[in-house]
Amino acid sequence: MKFLIITHVQHKLDGKIISAYGPYVREMNLWLKHVDEVQIVAPIVLENKNAIDLDYKHSNFSFKKIPSIQFTSIKKAFISLIRIPFIFMTIFQACRKADHIHLRCPGNIGLLGCLVQIFFPNKIKTAKYAGNWDSRAKQPLSYRFQKWMLTNTFFTKNMTALVYGDWQNKTQNIKSFFTATYSKSEIEVPKIRDYSKSLEFLFIGSLVEGKRPMQAIKIIESLHKQGRKVSLNLYGEGILKEALQNYIDINKLKEVVRLYGNKEKRVVKEALKRAHFLILPSKSEGWPKAVAEAMFFGTIPIVTSISCVPFMLDYGERGILIESDLNIAVNTIKSQLEDKEELQLISNRASTWSQNYTLDTFEDEIIKLLKP
Repeated sequence: MKFLIITHVQHKLDGKIISAYGPYVREMNLWLKHVDEVQIVAPIVLENKNAIDLDYKHSNFSFKKIPSIQFTSIKKAFISLIRIPFIFMTIFQACRKADHIHLRCPGNIGLLGCLVQIFFPNKIKTAKYAGNWDSRAKQPLSYRFQKWMLTNTFFTKNMTALVYGDWQNKTQNIKSFFTATYSKSEIEVPKIRDYSKSLEFLFIGSLVEGKRPMQAIKIIESLHKQGRKVSLNLYGEGILKEALQNYIDINKLKEVVRLYGNKEKRVVKEALKRAHFLILPSKSEGWPKAVAEAMFFGTIPIVTSISCVPFMLDYGERGILIESDLNIAVNTIKSQLEDKEELQLISNRASTWSQNYTLDTFEDEIIKLLKP
C-alpha cells in the first residue's frame, strides 16, 4: 500500500532523517508500521531538531516539500495566494499515485487536501481532525469549512473522518476516536497522593495564547497568596515564554512557578507520576493529550469545559472542570481541595479510565482503518 500523508505540520530534515513534533510523529509511526510505502507532503522548517521532536520510522519513505501558507497579515495572505496553485498541484499529483490518502486537519494544508480529495472518489481516505469538533464552538471559517467538507458525503467519498468526542447528528463517515501516548506495558497503579500538604501542579503544552499558560500561573498565584502551599511547573515552549518569565520575576513567584521548556517524554512522565494536578485552562482543544497522559498516572486534570473535555472527565467525576473566569476558576478549585477523600477517588477514576486508551488499543483501531 502507498500511504500518503498531507499535513501542515512543519518538518525538519537532517540528511535522510525526517523529524517533526513528537506526539504527532509517535502516532503516525503506528500507521506506518502497516503500510509498504510512505509519502509525506508538508512544509519544511530550517531548524535543528529539539527535545520534543521525533524521527519517522519507515524503510520506504519519500518527502515532497511544500511552502507553508498563512493569512495572519495582508502580506502573508498575498504570498500564500501565490503559493496555493503550486501546493494544490503537488497534492493532486501525490494523491494520484497513492492508494490511501490521509489528511491532517484542521489546517490550511488540510483544507487544500479536502478540496483535492474530491477528484479521487474511489480512493480510500482517512482524515484526522485534531481540533474541537463541537459545532457550537467559535472557530475560524477555514475550520468550519473543513468540518463541512469532511461530513459532506456528496463531495467526500470513501472517507473515514476521525474526531474527538461522541457527538450527536454526525454523518455515517464520522468516527469517534481517541489518541494515546503510553502502552499497556507502562500501566501501573498510581501512587497515593497526600492532598493535605504541599500541592504540585503541572502545565504541559505550548506557551501560546490558546493554551492560556498565564491563566494557569495566575490561578496558582491566587492560591499561593491565600496561604495554600502550591507550586506550578510548566513544560513547553512558545512565544509567550518571555512574557511569562517576566511576570514570574515581577510578581516574585520564582519559588512557586518554574518554566522548564520542552523536555523528553521520560522527564514529563516522571513529573506526571509525582504531581497532584495538571492545569490546562485552554480556549480550545481537540483531545488534549496532556490531560489523558496526566490521568493515566492518577494526576487530576483541571481543565476548562470545552470540546470533548467534559466527556473525558466524565463531567467532573474524573477531574475538575473550570470556567475561563479567573475568580470562578480559583473558587472551584478551592472548594474541590477541601474534600481530600474525594480527590483520591477522582484520581483513581481518572487512571482507570485513561489506562483503557493505550497505544496498543490505538494501533488495533488503526489496522482496521487501513484494511481495504
